Amino acid sequence: MTAEGLTSEDRRWLAACAALAARARPLSAPNPGVAALVVKHGVVLGRGWTAPGGRPHAEAVALDQARTAAEGATLYVTLEPCAHRSLRGPACADLVAAAGLARVVIGVQDPDPRTDGSGAEILRAAGIEVVLADSPACRASLKGFLTRQASGRPHVTLKLAVSADGFIGPLSGEPVAITGAIARAHVHRQRALNEGIVVGSGTLRADNPRLDVRLPGLESLSPARFVLTRGEAPAGWAALASPQAITSLLPMQYVYVEGGAATAAAFLQGGLVDELHIYAAPHSLGTGIPAFGPLGPATGSAPPPGFVLVDRRQLGADVLLVYQPEAHQPGTLGI
Repeated sequence: MTAEGLTSEDRRWLAACAALAARARPLSAPNPGVAALVVKHGVVLGRGWTAPGGRPHAEAVALDQARTAAEGATLYVTLEPCAHRSLRGPACADLVAAAGLARVVIGVQDPDPRTDGSGAEILRAAGIEVVLADSPACRASLKGFLTRQASGRPHVTLKLAVSADGFIGPLSGEPVAITGAIARAHVHRQRALNEGIVVGSGTLRADNPRLDVRLPGLESLSPARFVLTRGEAPAGWAALASPQAITSLLPMQYVYVEGGAATAAAFLQGGLVDELHIYAAPHSLGTGIPAFGPLGPATGSAPPPGFVLVDRRQLGADVLLVYQPEAHQPGTLGI
């Protein structure tokens, strides 16, 4: 099962699949957010993404739409069809094998040991051509699941809004809007893509933030709220004793860390940041709280050592800079 036989058209359809998978995040939890397309002669006959709660799976939805027209078609799917049978539903590999498809193009092999290649073997045994693309776009769409499988913890995005001289607020600690309305709306969208959100106890005491989603139609996607503290959490919050305690949040796949500077430094020093989002404002504060606490300000919106820039977006007068650790750069789909 290799990328041999992968065409430019295949890559285009896999990229479309990866974009479609964003519709499953984060409601597919505890299952990965997968997407699938049934395509014949350049026409989409069926499409699907993992339903809220994890069932039905993307392949089942897409094949149900295509029905008998799937015969001789190609199935594009971001993750290898599952091979394990469950009380919640059949194995997708069995459904796909029975659909009469000619080809299946898989974005990422499933690292779950219950499948991990055996799903593809079921398809090949049914006489279906199987291509494993190892698609960067598909890997990016599955980064929460892949991080959970590889590291035993959720994927962590650290967000900071910083002034042009690298501060997140005045030394007084008084809440100040660093960025404009467009950037703040983008942050709300990011919250909606995560299952949990974390702040430090100092930020909670000083700002009493709501940390909910206030975009019309997305309010129900507000993530669960956690405060980094060894003490008790106030009503509506849950305590997280340390950054390393995010392992206790499993099976969550996506966690958003939103403040403050000491919390940002703690997650960075713990090697727990998979993606760093810096919302950079064009104005300076002159002096203030360094963005990375004891690690210093984000001067010129630069990240700490070991991070590389992977994306840049203009958001009104502000700029979103996306960084990832040099060691792993799965992509930035969905920002």
